[in-house]
Amino acid sequence: MINDFKKDLEFSHKAEDLKMWQEIYSTAFPGCSTKNNRADGELQRHGIDRTVVLSSGKAIYVDEKVRRKDYGDILLEYISNDKYNTPGWVCKPLFCDYIAYAILPRKECYLLPVPQLQKAWEDNKQNWLKFKKIVAENKNYNTISVGVPIPKLFTAIGKTLRISFGLPK
Repeated sequence: MINDFKKDLEFSHKAEDLKMWQEIYSTAFPGCSTKNNRADGELQRHGIDRTVVLSSGKAIYVDEKVRRKDYGDILLEYISNDKYNTPGWVCKPLFCDYIAYAILPRKECYLLPVPQLQKAWEDNKQNWLKFKKIVAENKNYNTISVGVPIPKLFTAIGKTLRISFGLPK
């Protein structure tokens, strides 16, 4: 089945205004304010859907993704266009600090810190590519992702946050 870009875009625009986002961000970052950037050309071109401003004034940039069904995994896009072998968001340089990955039926959002997520991908991609591959057919190309079970993904991200130093390898 070929993806319907118009329908997906319509869903995305409806999802951006869901009340859950304010609840998510105020829980994760107490005292913050948020700005929706979907109409802001420059930030949107950098993949920034929302800016979270902490009470200190520090800005955090977020790319929001919404999944309509719960498969017990997080879909990591590693090829955005198979015709040109264009890297997906899990492995290309990103401007955002976090990916907010909301799974609607689960009523949970996973805040994925981008540098640690991408390091976890590099460290684990050979094993993760054995999980279920999802090919999204578009008009002239395919987008390819892999569904990584949530516990495995968070274990791998956690490992990137602990660095041993000064020890022989």
